Amino acid sequence: MRSAGSRGSGSGPDTENRDPAIDLVRFICLALVLVGHALMVSPVLHPDGTVTTENTLAEQDWFEPIIWVFMVMPLFFVTGGVTGLQSWRRLRAGGGTAAQFVRARLLRLLRPATALLASMVTGLSVAAVLGVDQQVVQLMAAGAAMPLWFLAAYLAAQLNIPVLAALHSRAPWLALGLLTGLVVAVDCLRGALPGLANANLVFVWCAVQQLGFLAADGYFSRLSRSGLLGLAVAAHLLLGLVTGLGLYRGNMLVNLNPPNLTLVILAVPQLAVMELARPVLAPLAGVPWIGRLLMLAGARSLTVYLWHLPLLVAMSGLLLLAPIPDPGSGTAAWWWSRPLVVLALVLLLLPVAAAFGHLEERTTAMHAFRCRPAAAWAAVVVVFIPVADAALNGLSLGLLAAGTVCFFVATLLLGGVPPSVGRKRGRRGIASGVK
Repeated sequence: MRSAGSRGSGSGPDTENRDPAIDLVRFICLALVLVGHALMVSPVLHPDGTVTTENTLAEQDWFEPIIWVFMVMPLFFVTGGVTGLQSWRRLRAGGGTAAQFVRARLLRLLRPATALLASMVTGLSVAAVLGVDQQVVQLMAAGAAMPLWFLAAYLAAQLNIPVLAALHSRAPWLALGLLTGLVVAVDCLRGALPGLANANLVFVWCAVQQLGFLAADGYFSRLSRSGLLGLAVAAHLLLGLVTGLGLYRGNMLVNLNPPNLTLVILAVPQLAVMELARPVLAPLAGVPWIGRLLMLAGARSLTVYLWHLPLLVAMSGLLLLAPIPDPGSGTAAWWWSRPLVVLALVLLLLPVAAAFGHLEERTTAMHAFRCRPAAAWAAVVVVFIPVADAALNGLSLGLLAAGTVCFFVATLLLGGVPPSVGRKRGRRGIASGVK
């Protein structure tokens, strides 16, 4: 039996016994997010020199019902619940602790996020020194850092897995009901207390993640195909009812930030459709070249997600300033240019994934490190200081810099020194001892 320290970068508790169908679903979701953002980001240079961004898709009336199909963020958290619960159970079976789980989850997200924030702070600072208008710098900082809300929400959900898994093991439906009740309570009070709406960044996504727990334990796979289809139809009818009565907006992009009950409801048909599609997904994921693609993309999925919007914003800004025709947002020429934008984005992501993707791989063999609970929880607090500030006050270049520092400090608290650095230090220590 191999020790944890002997595993390669591509092995470990988080990569063993993976469900290829789940990996394929996550890959499809990531691809849809990349394409969707390429259809949304539209910087506009006004005659007075100011620059604003327009969300082209949000301005299209025909897109509102379509976003019910392509709003895949709930499915991201469902699949995260499936893999997260399985990972936690494997860790516990091997004698691991909640602090170890928190450490591994934090480092998996912190390392690539710290690299992104440091690169953004450097690039935007250089742009400011070169005389780029401060308004443009602020706009790029706010726009490019938008994926960080996902980092905060995903971390909040994943770090609660040990507690939520314990509740799930005792009363799975009650746990889901309690979380959904908290979501409804926040929705009811958000009119009188607008700041309270941010609490649903935790409650909504934990409730959706809990659906993933149920899926991991086979509650949905035991349903017949007609039962799954009926569940999907019923959930969509409920979604149509709450939006049709005006209790919630029908635009899922609006419902995303801050999230509300509609996203919990939307997760149900997405999960049902995923289970219905398993007979197709499983053999498709088993095709050799697709399996290799999923393995490669899965090892760098977080890097791709975090970097795609900063690269898209930077590319769009440079094209805006370049002496080439700029098609108006939503025009026929603009739509015809989107495939080229998506292709250019993929080409930009390839070297970035090659350069920074290893930061995800190095966190797979984390369970041998006996993390002190105090260090793990201190790191959680340090990480969420800039996250909470961003939720309350918005993103800025200064906050990105503060986030970089906080994320790096949290990594140090968790002992997240890259293995190569640790080996070099160890060799220097041995050499000094010989002397």
